[in-house]
Order: sequence, then structure tokens, then C-alpha cells
Amino acid sequence: MIPKVSLQDRDRAVVLIREACRTHGFFSISDFGVDPYLFSDLEKSSREFFSQAQDEKMQIEMSRAGIAWRGYFPLGAELTSGRPDLKEGLYFGSEGPKGSIPLHGPNLFPNHPKELQVQVLRVMKELTGVGHTVMELIALGLNLPTHYFRADLTQDPLILFRIFHYPAPNSSKEAIQWGVGEHTDYGLLTLLWQDENGGLEVKTPSGWTEVPPEKGTLICNIGDMLDLMTGGLYRSTLHRVKNRSGKDRLSMPFFFDPGFFSHPKSIPGTPTVVPGASRWDGQDLHAFQGTYGEYLVKKVSKVFPGLATFSNPRSDN
Repeated sequence: MIPKVSLQDRDRAVVLIREACRTHGFFSISDFGVDPYLFSDLEKSSREFFSQAQDEKMQIEMSRAGIAWRGYFPLGAELTSGRPDLKEGLYFGSEGPKGSIPLHGPNLFPNHPKELQVQVLRVMKELTGVGHTVMELIALGLNLPTHYFRADLTQDPLILFRIFHYPAPNSSKEAIQWGVGEHTDYGLLTLLWQDENGGLEVKTPSGWTEVPPEKGTLICNIGDMLDLMTGGLYRSTLHRVKNRSGKDRLSMPFFFDPGFFSHPKSIPGTPTVVPGASRWDGQDLHAFQGTYGEYLVKKVSKVFPGLATFSNPRSDN
């Protein structure tokens, strides 16, 4: 079982989150201050969207957003470790003007249901506040100033939000296919809403463990950048999804990440990792130097190879 944390008791939350980050990097939070009806309304709208004909969904296909990489992707179009995932989904991010920075720009919203646009924008705004709060608690657990991360990394965080639909398997082949293969997340913090059908599995020190859904909570996990900054004291943890429920499944991960042009660096006083320390994907994460944008685009280009056709991110500062 992963630890359960109430954000109403900040002192206790600091302790529980610190322990979770030192063990397997996952915990759940309650009392995080977001109206639960917002998620139920968005769930209803999302199901309406995914139930439409494929031609209608493809009206906001991701290629139409260009370098912003927003919109809809069909079943099997997203890869994890080179293999197609058994899911379809919607990609959103902070609303912005059309430009030349990868993963930035205007969102693509469907004509139906129209309510989805307002709901998505509100969810992203609310969860951005939750992200700042959780990162403050993580900072305190590391004996850092409350706003340590906000000062250099998350004053203008990169916000990405997904709505994933995992269909019920309709063949023996699909029944053994992963909805999402094992992976770690790229940034600082992921906040996940999942419906009652479950399917998330986390690799803990004792092996793979299911994370059942619990109404009124969000599942939180830390990403590669927090692993890098803490020298591996806090580890980004492998997780995966298989829809075993026999029903359609929805999940909504919200990624609270460093600013695109920020430079994640080791936190003073944290351990020094031996160069080349082993990782599940063979990557020497702690040897990385550069901007978060460079790291992210390289990673996302493996998930969606089409993104690799765009130019590399560059800071004009």
C-alpha cells in the first residue's frame, strides 16, 4: 500500500511524503481543496468525447497543433519503450500563443462536448495550485526553504495535462497488452485522477503493487528531475497500467514540471551518485546537463516519433 496523506495536516504531510519519496516515490493525497464535482463533470464530458466516431475525434488530431503537440491521438499511436500502448487520449497544456517552442501553444478542443474546454482549463488551474503546495511540502522534507523549487524551477512551471481512455480488451491479444508499458515520468511531480476501474501498478521494493482507486484522492508520484536533483535519494519509480477490469477505463494525469528553459541541478547537501549508476532504461540520469526542455523533447519524441521532426528547443536568453 502507498502512504495516504491529508494536506490539511501539513506537518504530518511533510513526514509522510518524505518517507514515500525515499522508498518508492508514490503516495496519495486527500483534502487538496479541489471541488470533486469538477472531476466528475470532466469524466462525463471525456466519456462523451471518446464515444464519438473516429472521424469526429480526428478533427483535433495532434498533428494539427504542430509543434505545440496538443489534441487527440488514436489507439496505439503512443509508444512506451517502443511498443504501442492500448489507449487513446487527449493532450493539453497551459494555454498560449502559437510559436516555435516545442510543447507550447494553443490547445485543440473538440466541438463536442463544448463543456470540456472550460472543465479542462479549470482543472489545470486548480491542480497547478495543488502542485505548488505538494512541492512546498517536498522542499520542507528536504530541509529546504518552502519556496525553494518555485524560486528557480517552477515560477513558471511547464503544465501538461492528459485524459486517457483505455478500452476494455476485445481480444485475447489485447487482454495481455499493456495500456501503458513500464516507465518513469520525466519532470517533478505527477498528480493522477483515475476512475473506479483501476489498473495502475507501481514497482515497490517488494515487487509490483496495484494502486487501487480511492474516491476523493489523487495519486502522486515524483519524476526524473527530482531524482536528478536529489542525487537519487528520491527515486522516480517505474509504473505501468493494464486494464484488467473488463470495462472502459479513464485516467487523467497532470504533470507539474520545471520551466521549459530551467536548468535542474543537484540540491546542495544531497547524496552524490556514482557516475553510471544503473537505471531501468540504462540511462545515466545524473549525468544529464541542460534545460528541462531538452530532456523532455528527447523523451517525448520517443513516445511520439513525429515530434522529432521539429527543431530542438533553444533559449534566447
